[in-house]
Amino acid sequence: MKIDLITLFPEMCEAVLGESIIGRARKSEAIEIECHQLRDYAFDKHRRVDDTVYGGGMGMLMKCEPIALCFEDICKKRGKRPHFVYMSPQAKPLTQEKLKELSELDNICVLAGHYEGIDQRIIDEFIDEEISIGDYVLTGGELPALVFIDALSRLAPGVLSNNECFTEESHFNGLLEYPQYTKPISWRGLEVPPVLYSGDHAKVDRWRYEHSLINTAVKRPDMLEEKELSPDDKAILEKYRNSIN
Repeated sequence: MKIDLITLFPEMCEAVLGESIIGRARKSEAIEIECHQLRDYAFDKHRRVDDTVYGGGMGMLMKCEPIALCFEDICKKRGKRPHFVYMSPQAKPLTQEKLKELSELDNICVLAGHYEGIDQRIIDEFIDEEISIGDYVLTGGELPALVFIDALSRLAPGVLSNNECFTEESHFNGLLEYPQYTKPISWRGLEVPPVLYSGDHAKVDRWRYEHSLINTAVKRPDMLEEKELSPDDKAILEKYRNSIN
């Protein structure tokens, strides 16, 4: 997977994307990420990429031409047109399902907006998809872009050591993850459930599924409304509810 990020703050983004799992994946070439300074495509001596808004109003708006030129340059470099994503608080919030869908693509370009956003003509003519990380507004698009790229990158082959690293996590299968424990078995009078160190893998798998289901019912019951529950699932939840009443 190749990801290009158009940003006003490439150094800030590189500081994050060069560390930890994503940083190691880049070094091993499991994934390719390149940050592009948008100001390199500005025309005036001050390298301005924004201007006042037609019709009046507060703030500045990012101009068309620098964004268009940067994206077109990326297209030439990649030899194809990447799927172009704009991080926007107006879009539907990002989900694991959307990440799985986008992880099938070879090339993605991400635009991190700033100021009051970008000229609508860029959205109309260039952007394939707008993505939000939540229904709130930040000072710029770099943090949403980094969240998106991190979440997307870890689904690429070779980034994580094993597919189970993400296939058993929260949201991947429509449920939240089960509770997890580490050593010691007993800590301040609190015990690890014995089944988890019993050595019986079938029972461990069963316990994890049951508690994944319960965890979702407690913390995110809205997720279960979209999931088709089996009779066994319903029995697990009924038994849990009876136990707390």
